[in-house]
Amino acid sequence: MDLASFIRDIPDFPVEGILFKDITPLLQNPQAFREAIDQLAARYKDRAIDQVVAIESRGFIFGAPLAYKLGAGFIPVRKPGKLPAETISVEYTLEYGTNTLEMHKDALKPGDRVLLVDDLLATGGSARAAAKLIEQLGGKVEGIAFLIELEFLHGRSKLEGYDVFSLITF
Repeated sequence: MDLASFIRDIPDFPVEGILFKDITPLLQNPQAFREAIDQLAARYKDRAIDQVVAIESRGFIFGAPLAYKLGAGFIPVRKPGKLPAETISVEYTLEYGTNTLEMHKDALKPGDRVLLVDDLLATGGSARAAAKLIEQLGGKVEGIAFLIELEFLHGRSKLEGYDVFSLITF
């Protein structure tokens, strides 16, 4: 199945000059959504993943069913102030400023084998920040998986040393 054919381009969203890759047509199609999850699960099924960590918010769409298929736990990484228990945080740089991600301080046990998941790899900043959170808690990042990668933004360069996989590249 050609999963890329289910990704819709939305020009000038969220701001003028951006060509947004809309995943909602893929999510609306049961066969395409199932195929995306099944392909990701097949790649990691033999890696003994303990936890799937996903980045707010679209990463949750792929992370939760992937955790289920892998028999792993699911851990959300969120923006500040969204998690109820004690958290750790990391700040990272964007093209136009900084942002922060948080994870519960007790989310991982040292040595947990972790798959990090998000919907899109653009510049790599949020994935790198989430990987740092995992490592701060003693987790081992076994892989970083994305539905889509925008290769022209060179996000992989911020993720050197990690096993990075994307189902669709543009």
